[in-house]
Amino acid sequence: MNPSRNLFLIGPTGAGKTSVGRRLAAHYGLSFVDLDREIEHRTGTDVATVFELEGEAGFRQRESALLDEFSAGDGVLLATGAGAVLDPRNRALLAARGYVLWLQADLEQQLQRLARDTQRPLLAGADRRARLEVMAAAREPLYRETADLALPATHGITAICTQAIALIDRHWQRLPLPLPTPSPAA
Repeated sequence: MNPSRNLFLIGPTGAGKTSVGRRLAAHYGLSFVDLDREIEHRTGTDVATVFELEGEAGFRQRESALLDEFSAGDGVLLATGAGAVLDPRNRALLAARGYVLWLQADLEQQLQRLARDTQRPLLAGADRRARLEVMAAAREPLYRETADLALPATHGITAICTQAIALIDRHWQRLPLPLPTPSPAA
């Protein structure tokens, strides 16, 4: 959505949404929320355990509820989970409530960045490459549909942030945050 007060990051696993999101939030003076970390905070356990106990459907339900909650705010940079776009209601909320930046990452970048990661339940198993390919085939059209702006894959968080800021500054029509309502005099 343009103009908007919020900035939302979408993209595949390993695209750098959390790392880039923190830097962009600081740069633009936005409150940073990582949706997966917020799920962990609210449940008191990690995402892998939520998947184990509640399955993907339970996790997605939690993800959708928190996406609705945090995307309704003002001045928020929300880093979504890679699969948040699977739910059409999530895509609609993202598109309606903020400016959506798609951080792209090619398969080789994902494999390199996730080489030591053992915490992502959807990547468990022997053939990580095949799993990432299947996820990309299902999700890339949804990222494309939802995004206001796509940032092509590049190497290094600093380079990604520099490119993201340049693109965002050219395209995002940022609305000012609402002024606080004065409290009535006592």
